[in-house]
Amino acid sequence: MRHSNSGRKFSRTPAHRKALMQNLAKALLTHGRIRTTELKAKDLRRVVEPLITLAKRNDLHSRRLAYQRLNDHALVKRLFDEIGPLFVGVPGGYTRIMKLAMPRRGDNAPMAIIEFSRSSDKSANSKETEEKNES
Repeated sequence: MRHSNSGRKFSRTPAHRKALMQNLAKALLTHGRIRTTELKAKDLRRVVEPLITLAKRNDLHSRRLAYQRLNDHALVKRLFDEIGPLFVGVPGGYTRIMKLAMPRRGDNAPMAIIEFSRSSDKSANSKETEEKNES
């Protein structure tokens, strides 16, 4: 029985699963939005949201922990300098999963889009509107 065993296996070895989630997390942090299967998106949320929580703390230990998960210094810098400040004051729920109506053509897998609930475009636009309102 699978008592207290969380997470999906995706018919992969543990090392392959770890690499899959690491690559999906890198893609999401780089592009801000990716298209994948629903189940992978739901598991990816369990990887990315703790990284954003680390970015909100913004100390050296958090950066080192994030580097352990991502293995990319440039991406850790982007996470802490651009993505983390967007979610200051937000207690959780940093990602949004939107199910797509059409399944994947080859194997009929249900597809979804996972993205950040706040984007840098929105914050830039809100800053511009605040400046216009002040003047």
